Amino acid sequence: MQFGFYFDQTRCIGCSACVIACKDWHDIPAGPEKWMRILYNEKGKFPNVFVSYLINPCFHCEDPVCISICPVNAITKREEDGIVLVDSDKCLGNEECDSKCLKACPYDAPQFGPEKGAKMRKCNFCLDRHLEGKLPVCIETCRTRALDSGILKELESKYGNIKNADNFTYSQRTKPAIVFKSKNK
Repeated sequence: MQFGFYFDQTRCIGCSACVIACKDWHDIPAGPEKWMRILYNEKGKFPNVFVSYLINPCFHCEDPVCISICPVNAITKREEDGIVLVDSDKCLGNEECDSKCLKACPYDAPQFGPEKGAKMRKCNFCLDRHLEGKLPVCIETCRTRALDSGILKELESKYGNIKNADNFTYSQRTKPAIVFKSKNK
């Protein structure tokens, strides 16, 4: 079974409530480390402008390249739900590791904090909430209801099987667990 995300790009207003909720829930200090990010894309010239937003968490890929490349096996994928986790205690840290997992991920999900000796961390699908049958905090916080999560096959049945969106390239190699409603240009 594979859990994943749904993102309706036509509803997102770029408010970053999901980003703030994630940082708050996981006690991530203020600064550059963000397990959920919002990417902004602007095209065209007045009067024909186009703006879109894109979520950028860990997409808990069906075939994550970060796992096999980690030199200390700090990254694993749960068989029961496909959630990809980092064991920060096993990670060598930003001073000793050459960050192969970060470089291999097409979505820049694994991250080091800015402090010296920081360990690798990333979106964990709010595993604590997931184990209680709750949605990730980013989804519960989204006021425009642009986000959803669940079993990937059920999300595809409910929302369709669109794997591309503006400012996003689907990796056939890693197969990110995401379904979109894309904003058309």
